[in-house]
Amino acid sequence: MLLTAGCTYVEDTSDLRAFVAERSSRPVGQIEPLPDFRPYEAFVYEGSSLRNPFVPILPVVAEIPQEITDVSPDPARVKDYLEEFAVDNLLMVGTITQPGDAEALWALVTDPKGEVHRVSVGDFLGLDNGQIVMLNERRIELSEIVSNGRGGWMKRPRIIVLPE
Repeated sequence: MLLTAGCTYVEDTSDLRAFVAERSSRPVGQIEPLPDFRPYEAFVYEGSSLRNPFVPILPVVAEIPQEITDVSPDPARVKDYLEEFAVDNLLMVGTITQPGDAEALWALVTDPKGEVHRVSVGDFLGLDNGQIVMLNERRIELSEIVSNGRGGWMKRPRIIVLPE
């Protein structure tokens, strides 16, 4: 058996009408106006180039002591003519040998003025105290003395190749 319950219709709603009338007769309250809101200002994070705070700070490495070498240019040496030009401006154009002496091999080098010069092992050329240490029919090998950036000097190899 199923029972259902619900509202029953009542014809006398006078108490409900009296309640609504009493509430409607009360004075209406004032609602405060909404406050003025400032417009939203977007924040742009610009700290991406700064150090990451979650990574430990690396200790500062002390300056590496300069290696003491006896490599340095000779300030008393008289400069050769080809030391007035940068090595990049010098061009190997060939080689020659002395007839009857297979050991004597000279390289032919042109300067920016177009003049041809004969050089051999031991000669100097270029702005960086470059000394010829070896040459053959295809190339000239130099040993330049350049600043190491820490107040000293170091040797740097350099090659001038005969163009094809």
